[in-house]
Amino acid sequence: MTDSMWVFGLHAAQSAVETHPERIKEVVLLKGRQDNRMNRLLDLVRAQDVKFRLVNREDFDRILHKHELMEGRHQGVLVQTLAAPVLKEADLEEMLDALTVPPLLLILDGVTDPHNIGACLRSCDAAGAHGLIVPKDKSASLTPAAVKVASGATDTVPFFAVTNLARTLEALKSRGIWIYGTAGEAKSSVYQTPLTGPIALVMGAEGSGLRRLTRETCDGLVYLPMAGQVSSLNVSVAAGVCLFEAVRQRLSAAAP
Repeated sequence: MTDSMWVFGLHAAQSAVETHPERIKEVVLLKGRQDNRMNRLLDLVRAQDVKFRLVNREDFDRILHKHELMEGRHQGVLVQTLAAPVLKEADLEEMLDALTVPPLLLILDGVTDPHNIGACLRSCDAAGAHGLIVPKDKSASLTPAAVKVASGATDTVPFFAVTNLARTLEALKSRGIWIYGTAGEAKSSVYQTPLTGPIALVMGAEGSGLRRLTRETCDGLVYLPMAGQVSSLNVSVAAGVCLFEAVRQRLSAAAP
C-alpha cells in the first residue's frame, strides 16, 4: 500500500520518526509550542534528517481542514507519511511460516470504530501478539484516528485485512491454530480455557457480537466473567483481558 496519510499527535509522530523515517514525507509543527516533548520530537526529526516545517496557527488549521483532521487531538503535530501497510492472506501465511513460537493472534469481526482498532493494536503490541486480523469489508481499517490511538503499534503489529474471514479461520485451523470466540452465552470462561498453544482469539462488535458463520467456525466459545452491573466490556478492553490471560498462562507454563 503506497498511499500517503496524515497522522497526528506527539506519540504517533515520535513512533513514525523512530521506526520508519524513510516513509515520512513531511512533519508539520505548530509554532509557539516550546515544551520538552515538542523539543525532543524536533531533535529527533533533525537527527533522522526528516523534512519538517514550522507553521503558524492559520496555516496549521488550513491543513487540518483540508485533510479533515479536525476531530483529532493533534497536539500541534502533523505527519504526512506513507500509510502503514494493510497486509493480505499471503502475508499472513508468510508470517505464520516464519514463527518459531506458538502463534497468538487477535481477530476482530465487524468492528467498525477506528478507535477500537487502534486500541486493540495497542493491546496486541503490549501482549506480544503476532498480528491483528479483520475482514476487508464491514470493518474499520488503519485510519489516522486508528493510528493515533494505536500510539505506535501500527509500526510493530502486522495488520491483516482478509477477503473472507470464515475461510481464513479454516486456514488457521488447518495449521493447528485453535480458534476461540468470545460470547456471553459460552459455557467456559477465558480463565478455564487452555491458551498456551497456538491460538487465535475472535472478538465481535460491541452489541451485535460475532456473526453467525464466524461463531460456527470457532473451535470453542469463551466468556469473560462479569462481577458488576454492566453486561459487557468495550471490545478493546475485552481483547486486552483475553490476550493477557494467554500471556499469563504461557509464562506460567514456561516457569521452572
